Amino acid sequence: MKVEDLIFYQIYPRSFCDGNGDGEGDIQGVLSKVEYLKTLGVNAVWFSPCFESPNKDNGYDIADYRNISSTFGTFAEFENLLRIFHENGIKVVIDFVANHTSTEHEWFQKSRESKDNPYRDYYIWRKTPPNDWQSLFGGSAWEYDEQTEEYYLHSFAVEQADLNWENPKVREEMKAVVDFWVDKGVDGFRCDVLDMISKDFEADKNGNGPKLHEYIREIFGRRETENIFTVGECWGTTPENVRLFCAPERRELTTVFNFHHLCVENGRFNAGKPTLREVLQRLSSWQELTQKLGLVATVFFENHDQPRSVSRFGDDDKYRYESATALGGMVLLHRGVPFIYQGEEMGMINSEYTQISQFRDIESLNYYQANIDKIAAEELIKNINANGRDNARQMMPWDEREVKSWQSDYTHRTQINVEKDLSSVKSVFRFYKKLIEIRKMQPCLTKGEYRLRELNENYYEFERRYAGECISVLFNFGKRSVYPDKIKGEILLNNYETVAENLQPSQLIVYKNASR
Repeated sequence: MKVEDLIFYQIYPRSFCDGNGDGEGDIQGVLSKVEYLKTLGVNAVWFSPCFESPNKDNGYDIADYRNISSTFGTFAEFENLLRIFHENGIKVVIDFVANHTSTEHEWFQKSRESKDNPYRDYYIWRKTPPNDWQSLFGGSAWEYDEQTEEYYLHSFAVEQADLNWENPKVREEMKAVVDFWVDKGVDGFRCDVLDMISKDFEADKNGNGPKLHEYIREIFGRRETENIFTVGECWGTTPENVRLFCAPERRELTTVFNFHHLCVENGRFNAGKPTLREVLQRLSSWQELTQKLGLVATVFFENHDQPRSVSRFGDDDKYRYESATALGGMVLLHRGVPFIYQGEEMGMINSEYTQISQFRDIESLNYYQANIDKIAAEELIKNINANGRDNARQMMPWDEREVKSWQSDYTHRTQINVEKDLSSVKSVFRFYKKLIEIRKMQPCLTKGEYRLRELNENYYEFERRYAGECISVLFNFGKRSVYPDKIKGEILLNNYETVAENLQPSQLIVYKNASR
């Protein structure tokens, strides 16, 4: 399967499907939904971490890279899962969390035993903090350890200690982790905060250090990894950096996630609600940049760290169906590898909680505690509801029945669930299924070049062209009707029942070989 043919579905294991009723997702739950994924039409899945972990950061604090979390299942069950997915033509990519481990990992436990322990240099220790770096979850990134009377670096939670990639033994350990899973049959890796593995203490930058690309090539530029798919979570995706990450001759990554189009530069809880025009402008620029450089792009609006896109960029009330299907079109009709996050394919929107006790995410809880003396609780709750990671991590609502859950239940479960969506005349799932079918059938959408035709305050139009054929995508993202130039051609898809002279709010129409 060629890279351009991949269509990913991200599974957050703890919340996807609970097969044994204990309130947490598991392997048996995932296997019960293989037919659901086949029906949708995806051919690749990305599993967020399912390794042994104390779950201080929901699996991204790994205590054992080579073992499956007992809440998720057994190692043998995971091997069976790999086999079944492969038998159904679905590739499996897993998370590679390279920047840090849990403080409960054996390496860190040995590292803190004494200053002369062989594992001491697996992590970054200092007698005194050398800078004022802040944890991305709030507070200092340096934590004092009484046992050896030194500080260790943690870019995220206190329980997530940063690995010292300057140590060649660490790099050998991480290569061995990658090779272990490749030998087990996984098809690739999504690489968590990969551009943070190289620190630049001289320039006072926690990430994008001088040896970053050297380290990536050392891990993924080998014969053992030359045929796997790799996508980096890299926040420093400047035009120059993305070429360094992804140019095939550099033997680093297949592609990277670019987050600029999500308007995240002001921080999670200060971002507000960006205009969709700005989002689409940035997405279009990314399309043009990666195309010019001849690189593989990624296209996505949601993942386990992002709020629901319909609430964030669309209309999650009157035009929820139209917004959900049109945004799905933006993901699946652009150039590059599309990523769908669980629940996105049936139009999930943000929850509406009223108390801080209803949230579980460490980042949201830390934000609340750090600001409760300065900002009214109601305002903090509003910000967390709008931007917090809990929105993506609630148990997938397969039906309207309330379920036991490690998370607070989805507040819109009775109105928005898979069972109800599949039985609805306006089914977001069925529209996604059609989008995927069209993508697979039309070479324009996998191989074609991207051309922007128009983007204004309310309207976006672009084309995909290949081998003499053209597919035109028209999207009215405003709340009023718009009147594009009259266009004629074969309609491949329309999220309204009819086509009029004007496009209705959140209307998406896809034409083949259109003319004006």
